[in-house]
Amino acid sequence: MSDARRATPVLNVNGSPTHLSVPPDTTLLDALRDHLGLVGTKLGCGRGECGACTVHLDGKPVYSCLVLAAECDGAAVRTIESLAGREGGAPHPLLSALVAEDALQCGFCTPGQAMSILALIEARPNPSDEEILESLSGNLCRCGAYAGLLRAARRAADELRSR
Repeated sequence: MSDARRATPVLNVNGSPTHLSVPPDTTLLDALRDHLGLVGTKLGCGRGECGACTVHLDGKPVYSCLVLAAECDGAAVRTIESLAGREGGAPHPLLSALVAEDALQCGFCTPGQAMSILALIEARPNPSDEEILESLSGNLCRCGAYAGLLRAARRAADELRSR
């Protein structure tokens, strides 16, 4: 495809400026996975119904399968990879809480669930159970890990507040 028919957005992905050259119909999900190798974000339904592809776009959770990469020019994108420990550092407390509370089960939906929980606990450091469940309402888990996810969200929020 010629350069004239490519979108060239510049995104700030997990804190790093990233230049892309992708077909104009490339979703943010496909750009992350196929062009940047960030495969933690999952393709579930491709229609914005399951939440597996949830990432943060300028601080807000979005279904990356519904957003075109070209629309994200200049935006900050945060993926599940941003929660991993860097250079031997500890992982984000939310990841530790997900493991400690056995909230993973098969793990396919976990990245989207984690990004939804993270958006909530960053906006509301002491969320109620109802708020946690509401934040998870756009994410489907076929294994039924919701009880563990609720416990993990509480645990991570407690940990972050105590810092």
